[in-house]
Amino acid sequence: MNEKKLVGEKAAEFVKDGMIVGLGTGSTVYYTILKLGERVKKGLSIKGVPTSIQTEKLARECGIPLTNFREIEQIDLDIDGADEVSSELDLIKGGGGALLREKIIAKAAKQCIIVADSSKMVKQLGEFRLPVEVTPFGCEMTEKHIRTLGFLTELRLSTDEPFVTDNGNYIFDCSYTKGYDPKKIEQELNMIPGVVENGLFVGMADLVITVDHDKKIMLKE
Repeated sequence: MNEKKLVGEKAAEFVKDGMIVGLGTGSTVYYTILKLGERVKKGLSIKGVPTSIQTEKLARECGIPLTNFREIEQIDLDIDGADEVSSELDLIKGGGGALLREKIIAKAAKQCIIVADSSKMVKQLGEFRLPVEVTPFGCEMTEKHIRTLGFLTELRLSTDEPFVTDNGNYIFDCSYTKGYDPKKIEQELNMIPGVVENGLFVGMADLVITVDHDKKIMLKE
């Protein structure tokens, strides 16, 4: 059974006619977008706000009408994936490099639904390296400041060159060497000049759709 397909398609059921929908990025929400495309072809009237160029391309291929923040005041529902989901429903996101746009859209949404297969569910965050998006200018100094918080850092590469986000920034993938206080670390990282955003999404998920040990869909809120 494909867990990603199961939970991704389940999330599409929460989308109602007339909604503005945040369209996440990743291998699980991919199935949500495919299902929404099917529903649009059958008459569902929605507009999507994509979290990445990759998602924008997929949504257009599926026939989902798109909009942007110049045209709307708020997003009704955001559906996105995660790299880790804690028992407190805090998240690590950004494995695909779209964390800044993902967080902007999640913050603008009335409701945020996270789709996650069972491998993403953890007791506490930290095994997946935390993505931190930084400006290219001064990134060497920014990295030093990040390390003072107790992180081991590695610049994300694409072949032999730095990986560049849709916003033109770099990403450091960071391993934490101490205990994890997500809210505190999220705030401390974003106080560092040069850090644009980090992949900790604390208290932003309203509902997590995953599967239990019997491979049955489970809703956590």
